[in-house]
Amino acid sequence: MNEFEAKQQRLQELLKDWSLDGLLLRRASSFAWATCGADAVVNRASTTGTAALLITQDGRHLLTDNIEAPRLIQEEQLDRQGWTIHAPPWRQAEEHLCTLTRGMRLGADMAHPDAMDLSVPLARLRSRLTLPEVARFRRLGQLCAEAMDQAVRAVRPGQTEHQIAALLAQAAEERGVQAIVLLVATDRRVFDFRHPLPTDQELDDYAMLVLCGRKWGLVCSLTRLLHFGPLSPELRHKMEAVAQVDATFIHHTRPGATLDQVFQRAVDAYAATGYAGEWQLHHQGGVAGYEPREFIATPELKEEVVALQAYAWNPSITGVKSEDTVLISDNGVEVLTEMPGWPTLPVTVEGVLYERPAVLVRE
Repeated sequence: MNEFEAKQQRLQELLKDWSLDGLLLRRASSFAWATCGADAVVNRASTTGTAALLITQDGRHLLTDNIEAPRLIQEEQLDRQGWTIHAPPWRQAEEHLCTLTRGMRLGADMAHPDAMDLSVPLARLRSRLTLPEVARFRRLGQLCAEAMDQAVRAVRPGQTEHQIAALLAQAAEERGVQAIVLLVATDRRVFDFRHPLPTDQELDDYAMLVLCGRKWGLVCSLTRLLHFGPLSPELRHKMEAVAQVDATFIHHTRPGATLDQVFQRAVDAYAATGYAGEWQLHHQGGVAGYEPREFIATPELKEEVVALQAYAWNPSITGVKSEDTVLISDNGVEVLTEMPGWPTLPVTVEGVLYERPAVLVRE
């Protein structure tokens, strides 16, 4: 059974489990997942794309309009997957959707009138990767790592955060990766904000670059830190501590564990390194996939870790952060966004050695 057939089978099982007539997928992430990587996104700021999917017990329908249908057929070749393509005039697309779904017992991947919200079980489906998706994720991780490395090494003191963000965006986009989250902080702003949108502030000696890159619908996340001149003892100590927390997250993310259990191990690591309260100042990441996080881990979330899931943990201590996207399998962990040549910190958790990113120090 190929990837597309396997996903269609999962969707049919979901229809049966919830006694539904139809399942409406409007999220761009769900569209990419169900079509094995097709792109229906025009406005990257939107959760939804320019097409939706309706899966019924005896058919599968692609709902778009006369603007988008030609590209979806000619370039994405979605007609070859067996979708019945509906392309009414652009001004009648919503009316057509309402007509098509009227009277159905309907489930959806987001809030939709008269539909059951199945966003959680669908996020669970998206997060459980097939082998072809693993191959695409590996390639995406490599591309994101290359883009980050290229951008960081082009950064110079005196550049504004906007200019640094432009370097990262260009490096990603020229590799065919959409930079859907792009954060940059310099100097004091690294300490002040966990989500630093780029500004006109000029770099003196310290910078943080964050990228969430999307291709084939999949999303990889990574963060890197850069310092011109020697690190202060405070920064060095904090980076060693956050690397320990990050390695703890990765070490305990194993099939059969639950996210609340993994989270508690990391909370303990924060305390052991002397930064007990820092985990409360920002979310710690979680399951990756077709959203930057399909599930964000919390102390209460008992979602089970399964093999062939990707995770992007992002522990932070004020002024430092550690983040990569990793693949979990029965054989261990694989860092998808590893950057050859980047300095690392050796960290041991329960006798297992992990190399986590250090701050890149330049003269």
